[in-house]
Amino acid sequence: MSTLKVLDGEDFSSWKCAACGEKLVPKPIELGYLESRFKVELPSCPVCGLVLIPEDLALGKMAEVESLLEDK
Repeated sequence: MSTLKVLDGEDFSSWKCAACGEKLVPKPIELGYLESRFKVELPSCPVCGLVLIPEDLALGKMAEVESLLEDK
């Protein structure tokens, strides 16, 4: 399974984890919806694993993919 890069060069290096205070780093994350799985690179905390899904991604591309999968 290849890793999708969905954040198009956006810089999240100044973001910190709300729980740990660590800087977020890009990391391959496995997402699942219905019976489909995707590996996506997202900013995440290297200590606790908290993942940031930016609002524009959640309401944009992710919502489109969910709709496509539900229509199958």
